[in-house]
Amino acid sequence: MDEKVVQSLLLENKEVLHVTGVDSVDNFNDEAVVLITNKGKLTIKGQKLTISKLNVEEGKLIVKGNINALSYSENDNKEKVSLVKRIFK
Repeated sequence: MDEKVVQSLLLENKEVLHVTGVDSVDNFNDEAVVLITNKGKLTIKGQKLTISKLNVEEGKLIVKGNINALSYSENDNKEKVSLVKRIFK
Protein backbone atom coordinates (compact mmCIF):
# COMPACT_ATOMS: atom_id res chain seq x y z
CA MET A 1 0.00 0.00 0.00
CA ASP A 2 1.13 3.51 -0.72
CA GLU A 3 1.99 5.09 2.62
CA LYS A 4 1.78 8.64 1.15
CA VAL A 5 -2.00 8.35 0.78
CA VAL A 6 -3.67 9.93 3.78
CA GLN A 7 -6.77 8.52 5.37
CA SER A 8 -8.71 10.30 8.06
CA LEU A 9 -11.52 9.36 10.40
CA LEU A 10 -13.45 12.07 12.25
CA LEU A 11 -16.03 10.87 14.77
CA GLU A 12 -18.41 13.48 16.17
CA ASN A 13 -20.27 12.60 19.41
CA LYS A 14 -20.36 8.89 18.41
CA GLU A 15 -23.08 9.87 15.92
CA VAL A 16 -21.42 11.15 12.73
CA LEU A 17 -18.32 9.58 11.14
CA HIS A 18 -16.45 11.26 8.28
CA VAL A 19 -14.08 8.91 6.42
CA THR A 20 -11.62 9.74 3.63
CA GLY A 21 -9.63 7.28 1.53
CA VAL A 22 -12.70 5.15 0.70
CA ASP A 23 -12.40 2.95 -2.38
CA SER A 24 -15.80 1.21 -2.14
CA VAL A 25 -18.56 0.03 0.17
CA ASP A 26 -18.36 -3.75 0.55
CA ASN A 27 -21.50 -4.28 2.63
CA PHE A 28 -23.88 -2.32 4.82
CA ASN A 29 -27.00 -2.58 6.93
CA ASP A 30 -28.34 -0.70 9.96
CA GLU A 31 -25.86 -2.43 12.33
CA ALA A 32 -22.62 -2.53 10.28
CA VAL A 33 -20.92 -0.77 7.37
CA VAL A 34 -17.92 -2.49 5.74
CA LEU A 35 -15.67 -0.29 3.63
CA ILE A 36 -12.70 -1.03 1.39
CA THR A 37 -10.22 1.78 2.01
CA ASN A 38 -6.70 2.57 0.90
CA LYS A 39 -5.49 1.33 4.31
CA GLY A 40 -7.48 -1.93 4.45
CA LYS A 41 -10.99 -3.09 5.25
CA LEU A 42 -12.78 -0.84 7.77
CA THR A 43 -15.78 -2.17 9.69
CA ILE A 44 -18.08 0.30 11.45
CA LYS A 45 -20.50 -1.20 13.98
CA GLY A 46 -23.44 0.38 15.76
CA GLN A 47 -27.20 0.84 15.60
CA LYS A 48 -29.42 2.70 13.14
CA LEU A 49 -26.48 3.29 10.79
CA THR A 50 -27.11 5.10 7.53
CA ILE A 51 -24.79 6.29 4.78
CA SER A 52 -25.66 9.94 4.36
CA LYS A 53 -22.98 10.79 1.78
CA LEU A 54 -20.76 8.72 -0.51
CA ASN A 55 -18.41 10.15 -3.11
CA VAL A 56 -16.14 7.42 -4.48
CA GLU A 57 -14.34 9.80 -6.88
CA GLU A 58 -13.15 11.86 -3.89
CA GLY A 59 -13.00 8.84 -1.56
CA LYS A 60 -15.30 10.41 1.04
CA LEU A 61 -18.09 8.87 3.10
CA ILE A 62 -20.30 10.04 5.97
CA VAL A 63 -22.04 7.52 8.23
CA LYS A 64 -24.70 8.59 10.75
CA GLY A 65 -26.20 6.64 13.65
CA ASN A 66 -25.08 5.28 17.02
CA ILE A 67 -21.48 4.29 16.31
CA ASN A 68 -19.98 1.82 18.79
CA ALA A 69 -16.86 0.36 17.13
CA LEU A 70 -14.38 0.87 14.32
CA SER A 71 -11.98 -1.90 13.31
CA TYR A 72 -9.48 -2.44 10.53
CA SER A 73 -8.52 -5.72 8.90
CA GLU A 74 -6.46 -6.60 5.88
CA ASN A 75 -8.18 -6.68 2.50
CA ASP A 76 -8.97 -10.30 1.62
CA ASN A 77 -8.72 -10.34 -2.15
CA LYS A 78 -8.21 -14.10 -2.09
CA GLU A 79 -11.12 -16.10 -3.41
CA LYS A 80 -12.55 -18.35 -0.73
CA VAL A 81 -12.36 -22.03 -1.63
CA SER A 82 -14.66 -24.57 -0.04
CA LEU A 83 -13.29 -27.41 2.09
CA VAL A 84 -14.48 -30.01 -0.44
CA LYS A 85 -12.58 -28.33 -3.29
CA ARG A 86 -9.43 -28.17 -1.18
CA ILE A 87 -9.67 -31.87 -0.23
CA PHE A 88 -10.25 -33.11 -3.79
CA LYS A 89 -7.70 -30.80 -5.40
